[in-house]
Amino acid sequence: MLWWTYQQLRSGSSKTRLTVVEKLAASGDDEEAVGPLIFSLKDKEANIRCIAAKALKRFADRRAVEPLILMLRDTVPLARAAAAETLGFLGDPLAVNSLVGLLRDGDPVVRAIAARGLHRLGWRPGTDSQRVLQILAMGSLHQLVSLGPEGVAPLLETLRNGPPNKQFSAVKALGEINDPRVPRAMLEALRKSTPSVRIAALGALERMADPACYPEIERLLTDNNASVRGAAVEAANRCGGTRAVPALLKCLSDTSWEVRQAAAIALGSLGERSAVPGLCELVEDPDRDVRESVIAALGQICDRRAIGPLVTAMVDPETSVRNQAAGALRKLDRRWEHSEAVQTALPKIKIALNNPDYWVRYSATRLLEQLNIDVSTLVDEAPAAIKMPATAKEAAPHPAFPVLSDLLFDRDRDLRLAAAAALGRLREKNALSLLAAAARDNDVSVRHAVQAAIAAMN
Repeated sequence: MLWWTYQQLRSGSSKTRLTVVEKLAASGDDEEAVGPLIFSLKDKEANIRCIAAKALKRFADRRAVEPLILMLRDTVPLARAAAAETLGFLGDPLAVNSLVGLLRDGDPVVRAIAARGLHRLGWRPGTDSQRVLQILAMGSLHQLVSLGPEGVAPLLETLRNGPPNKQFSAVKALGEINDPRVPRAMLEALRKSTPSVRIAALGALERMADPACYPEIERLLTDNNASVRGAAVEAANRCGGTRAVPALLKCLSDTSWEVRQAAAIALGSLGERSAVPGLCELVEDPDRDVRESVIAALGQICDRRAIGPLVTAMVDPETSVRNQAAGALRKLDRRWEHSEAVQTALPKIKIALNNPDYWVRYSATRLLEQLNIDVSTLVDEAPAAIKMPATAKEAAPHPAFPVLSDLLFDRDRDLRLAAAAALGRLREKNALSLLAAAARDNDVSVRHAVQAAIAAMN
């Protein structure tokens, strides 16, 4: 029936020819299928040629090798790719030279499939240029780093003409090669339209710390992408040093918290005293991470102008910020409590005494005690929820008190129960106001545990 198969493969109907090729591809008969499939490698329809080429993989017949090698010259990239893929599976050394030539193909898919085929055939590059071609075809640009300066030229070509994902990989690889062409390439990458490419280039320039690159980096401090601006801040710090201070000060008012945080960290590392007013304004930034970084920067700069704002931060809603502020104040002045600047913080401490957050109220009262200021001089009556020791001689809270106080209002019922029982066993008088609030818990078991804890203290 072979004659009939060939007759159908000569049909003017592409649908008929396609149906026959698909049946041949599903056939398990070498004698019936291989010849007609080889014949179809010259079909006028590219998709039929591709199906026929891929079908020949399953038959492992050497008769297909030379026709497939000829097909590597096909004008359609997908057809060349299909032929290269099958030649790799057939494993005939006769195909090696032709596949090596395909590493220079104009289509990246064809190059990648040819490289995979050569790998299957056990081929190893004989020269550096062949190795570069193989690496580029496989898309593993980072491997070019091992070539040192020899790898720079192909990476530069990829950076200039490759797709965005390859440009990114090229920048990352170039950043690891010590070559005088690299800094210029990084500056070129700063002008690429893809943000990730610009960010990668900024990271490389930051590591190089080359002052000559600063002007181009400064331009990106106003980039339309926040992540790029953040990376530019870090690079400007390393490459510009004090020259970057005016631009970094502007970044303190950036709309992105990441940029504000990066600018604060940079100015702190530079010890820039001119940054103190701007940093002090950010002590009450809406973002906690920014506040922490700003306070840490003020601690590094050690300028007494920051005492007032740092005292204000001692009643921040976040425990980590309050702790950071306490550490920064100790760096600025061991006797900061006696500074006149403390007076500027008193209005905000007064407001904090009525904050709905217990720990803010608690911190405000403790701070006033530390400053030796009577609460009653600031408010008509101390909030009932704050039961502070009448004198400094009274015992300090148990070390576990802060943790147990938090757990007393945890979402987990079992944790609330355990915290109430523990506070009762500790007979922690400082917990009475908290227990009074917890006595209104939605869970009846928690309320009973709280009442038992209160009773244990009386």
